[in-house]
Amino acid sequence: MNDKLVNRRIRILVVLFGLIFAVTLGRATWIQAVQGHSYDAMASRQHHETIEIPAGRGTIYDRTGEPLAIGEQTTTVFADPRAVLDPKTAAIAAGKSLGLDPDDVYKRITDRSKGFVYVRRKADALAAAVLEQRELPGLGFYPEELRSYPQRDVASHVLGFAGLDNHGLEGLERSLDGTLSGKPGSQTVVKDPFGRAIDVVESRPERPGKHVTLTIDNQIQAHAESVLARYVRRWDARGGTAIVLDRRTGAVLAMANAPTFDANRFAVTSADLRRNRAVTDLYEPGSTFKLVTIAAALEDGVVTPRTPFTLPSSIKVADRVIHEHDYRPTTRMTVRQIVSGSSNVGTVTIAELLGPGALAGWIERFGFGKRTGVDFPGESPGLALPLERWSGSTIGTVPIGQGIAVTPIQMVSAYAAIGNHGLLMRPRLVQKVGGKGTKIGAGRRVVSRRTADRMMAMLRDVVVEGTGTEAAVPGYTVAGKTGTASKAENGGYSRSNYVASFVGLVPAKNPRVAILVTIDEPKGAIWGGVVAAPAFAEIARFDLQYLEVPPDAPQTRIALSTR
Repeated sequence: MNDKLVNRRIRILVVLFGLIFAVTLGRATWIQAVQGHSYDAMASRQHHETIEIPAGRGTIYDRTGEPLAIGEQTTTVFADPRAVLDPKTAAIAAGKSLGLDPDDVYKRITDRSKGFVYVRRKADALAAAVLEQRELPGLGFYPEELRSYPQRDVASHVLGFAGLDNHGLEGLERSLDGTLSGKPGSQTVVKDPFGRAIDVVESRPERPGKHVTLTIDNQIQAHAESVLARYVRRWDARGGTAIVLDRRTGAVLAMANAPTFDANRFAVTSADLRRNRAVTDLYEPGSTFKLVTIAAALEDGVVTPRTPFTLPSSIKVADRVIHEHDYRPTTRMTVRQIVSGSSNVGTVTIAELLGPGALAGWIERFGFGKRTGVDFPGESPGLALPLERWSGSTIGTVPIGQGIAVTPIQMVSAYAAIGNHGLLMRPRLVQKVGGKGTKIGAGRRVVSRRTADRMMAMLRDVVVEGTGTEAAVPGYTVAGKTGTASKAENGGYSRSNYVASFVGLVPAKNPRVAILVTIDEPKGAIWGGVVAAPAFAEIARFDLQYLEVPPDAPQTRIALSTR
């Protein structure tokens, strides 16, 4: 090989290395000058991590300050699979401390396609602290709240529940979610090559949610639920509802449903069982609706409590024949006796004097067919046919509570209005938000005070000598009305399924509370005076003593105890 050839090869190599160097230098310049920012950001992300710090959810209290929904401190354990150096050791340690299957943990923390996986959401704080002390590379920890309901099934239909992410899913937890949730904070931490946090470079504090105080009283609520559940079992019924309402302010002291459920176990409870039937479900009220018919006739001057009627055993209205609940011969009865004896024929006779147009207007005035405005999500407006859709027989059915569907909260609110001298108050469940009381409206006048007082006197007769004697409470006067309604089925009415109810006010001389009890599909007996009235009496007796309401009829203690 001659020198010329050798020199040529050397020159080629020099040129080649020169080109390689030029390309490398150009690439380095391009990376540094043009793509430098993106690589800086990538490096920063590899050594920096921003963790969201959830805000504490506000506590829900009852009216006495007893917590109904609280946040329990827990620790969420997570992992960065790319930073886990010894996945076997980490999996065994996490399984032992947190009560997990090590094999399942191992599968998750070895999935290097992910930079973040949960090991355990909302783990026991003490158990997580033991694991954290081992300082295993790739594992991380941050505090988190677990929504808990310390009284379990008490007021669970009202409270609803919050899910794993602490967002309300049903009930007041859902409707008040924006108030209770607060605003999350964050922390940006610097990590070492093993994924361990070594410094906090930026922090934004979280803002806790506001506390909420309800009108519900946990003692009145728990007692109502206990009584209701016992009577549902006693009559082998499908379910039941009870509401205790402060007639002066519209405050709901208890809103109970049976059967109930443990709010801590909402995930294994059916949606049907979780429904708050007191607000969402409709039923035909039967004779309890006669309150509206009679009050309307009194207010319009069609009758007085002493107006007499000669009443046959049945009455024909268009194509419908209306009977009494028990056969009787033609009888002369006053309006007062029509109410106390719960006469269907008498009530329809009065309704015909009142007229369809007037009655339809009074139904609307009492709030039926419209939402009460109670601060609970999903309230039903009920079903009240507009006058233009009335048939010839409607004036014979609606006055006695058939062909109209109401919610329990509508029905008890109507009775509370009579006990409140004719003022209808908006029912409410929320008393305070963040220490600030909610506004109590002035109420809306439905009937005059004179009409309300007359109705109260007649409703007292129902309990003294009429169909509601089982609703009597020793030491107190009671005013109320029984209801027994056949359930609508397949375009007609069932001959075996009924709703038994009683709605009343105590003490009748100066009512403190209005109470409703409904028992759905009782077996063995169907009458409101037999099935629901005794449950009303038990709830009323406890509430009056608990609220320290002085007896207004002490002489009835002896009479009732010897009856």
